[in-house]
Amino acid sequence: MTNPRKFPEAVDQGSHDGRQTPPTAGRHQDALPPHVLPPGAERRPAMLRQRRNERRQAAERQDRQRLLTRIGVGVVALLLVAGIGYLVFAAVQRNQVPDGVREFAVEAGHTAETVSYDPTPPVGGEHDPTPQTRGFYAVPVRNENAVHSLEHGAIWVAYRPDLPPDQVDQLRALANEESKVLVSPYGELPAPVVASSWGRQLWLDSADMVGSSSSSSASAAQHRSLARRALG
Repeated sequence: MTNPRKFPEAVDQGSHDGRQTPPTAGRHQDALPPHVLPPGAERRPAMLRQRRNERRQAAERQDRQRLLTRIGVGVVALLLVAGIGYLVFAAVQRNQVPDGVREFAVEAGHTAETVSYDPTPPVGGEHDPTPQTRGFYAVPVRNENAVHSLEHGAIWVAYRPDLPPDQVDQLRALANEESKVLVSPYGELPAPVVASSWGRQLWLDSADMVGSSSSSSASAAQHRSLARRALG
C-alpha cells in the first residue's frame, strides 16, 4: 500500500519564515470621519475674519489720517492767505493820505545855520543837530530844533498866540498825554492850529480836532483820530 502524498502546509503569504504576523495597519486607519473637522479647523474662519477686520481698520485709519492732513494743510493755507490779505490792506491804509493833509518832499541834514523853510511851520529839511524836547511850550521854539524832532517821529502842533485859553489848555493836556507831541505857539500861522509831521501838514480850525482825550465831543474825538492817523 502506497503512502499517500504529503503536501506542505500552507504558509502565510505575508511571511517568509512561516510565522503569523498581525495584519498591517491600513493607510486610512487613522483618517477622521467625514463629519469630524481636524483640530483647529473651527478657529480658522474666525482668524480670517479678524485679519480682514484688522486690514479694514488699518485702511480706515490711513484714510482718516490723509483726510486730517488735507484739512490741516487747507486751514494753514487759508490762514496764510488771510494774513497776507490783512497785511496788504493795512499797508494800503497806511499809505493813504486823508483829505486835508498836505505832503511835501523834504531832505534831511544837520546845520548850525538858520534855515529858511517852506512851508511854515516847516515839515522837514536841514535842521539843528539838537532836537527840541517834546512837551508843551508857552513860548515859540526854534524851527531848526523842532524839525530835528520831526525827523525822530514827533508831531509838532503849533497854535496861534491868540488861540482861546480853553483850547490852549486842551493842547497842553495833549502834550502831557502823548509822549511824541510837541506843542508851541507860532506867529503868522495859515490856520488857528497847524499839526506837522515829517513831510506832512494838516491845517485845523480848532484845537478840538487834535486836543486832549478829555474832550467829550464825539466829532472832536473823530477829528483827533483822523489827525493823528494822518500825521503819525
